[in-house]
Amino acid sequence: MTMRPPRPVPGGVLGPAPRPTGRRRAPVRPGVLAALAALALAACTARGQTLPVPPVGTVQTPPATTLPALRRLVADGAPGAASLITRDGRFTASRFSAAGVADLRSGRKMSEPDHFRAGSLTKTLVATVVLQLVAEGRLTLHDTAAAHLPQDTPVAGPGDRSDLRTVTVRQLLDHTSGLFNYTEDPRLSRQLYGRGFGAHRYDSHTPAELLRIALGHPPVAAPGTRYSYSNTNYLVLGLIIRAVTGHPYAAEIHRRIIVPAQLDHTSFPGTDPVLPAPHGRAYSAVGDRRVDATSLNPSRAGAAGEMVTTLGDLNRFYSALLGGAFLAPRQMAQLRSEKHTGGAYGLGLFATELPCGVTVWGHTGDINGSFAQTAGTADGRHLVSYRVNTDALSHPAHGTDVLTAEFCARRRS
Repeated sequence: MTMRPPRPVPGGVLGPAPRPTGRRRAPVRPGVLAALAALALAACTARGQTLPVPPVGTVQTPPATTLPALRRLVADGAPGAASLITRDGRFTASRFSAAGVADLRSGRKMSEPDHFRAGSLTKTLVATVVLQLVAEGRLTLHDTAAAHLPQDTPVAGPGDRSDLRTVTVRQLLDHTSGLFNYTEDPRLSRQLYGRGFGAHRYDSHTPAELLRIALGHPPVAAPGTRYSYSNTNYLVLGLIIRAVTGHPYAAEIHRRIIVPAQLDHTSFPGTDPVLPAPHGRAYSAVGDRRVDATSLNPSRAGAAGEMVTTLGDLNRFYSALLGGAFLAPRQMAQLRSEKHTGGAYGLGLFATELPCGVTVWGHTGDINGSFAQTAGTADGRHLVSYRVNTDALSHPAHGTDVLTAEFCARRRS
């Protein structure tokens, strides 16, 4: 979850991602994983089945291309940085690289199995479930948000200034709803970040409470008129999943995505403040101090960013998603379509063109003490996930450098 208000960076905003200039939409390359997609789509409809793992073939671990860029992130001030590269769908031959430390007190190094909070990377999984429901005919992208919300959910603010009866499911998915971002509410923001974090880190928040805060503010734009990243959108989508399926969004993600893709180290902790073992520490800057933010109540994020995961699970999920394992071709095209946002964001996914001309697809996420990004080629066979154990990149372009180091090096080789 990108919890903080978006900050301007070269080429974009750190809401969905640090993004370079001169980007383009990547062509969709259908059929690359046709056999995998056919088998996997069947697996998604049956409980207990799992997605097939691509054949390993000749196992060759990729070189540590990202290590210099990771060291640069540490030099920028991150306690530690780590990445995982997967080439040709060969997960058992992935390359893990790390710089700095996972724990400033003990000096423990980051390790590949470490769990961490993934923030807004949660949004891609939520969007995937919503698009599956669209494919099943249980809702449409043109439906209003209010048409699929639990009865006890607020749908409008004072004076109907923000009104979910005029916002569509598509507009929630691609951040064109105009809904105020609840994490920017001045009072709540003081509790979520900075000096207020310590006193409020274990506070519990319900989706209805957070939505009510958002609806109490005027919309930032009329629905459908412009792109404006807002965590409120995915808070609402989580509620829609519950209303349509009768199950919490986390339960639907578990059944439809985590089990089939064997994401054994991914979880949705609800209100549990403890990270699963193994894990390092997470650090936030408060004034000129570093505060340990490892333990917190993730209900502040909910469907917009509560997920806990590992680098390996991120690569597995995005490989399966981009390869067509979870969505039919029509929904895959919708997932990638950025036409309603002027090329800024799809439906839970976005494209980034790197300096060498390679376009990759993925998402970023941050929450107190953690920043992460996953990006992959259009067919999902080449992935890079990286993370730092702090919640803000001092130089966002250096995050993009991690991707450039691998995807552009592969092109030159």
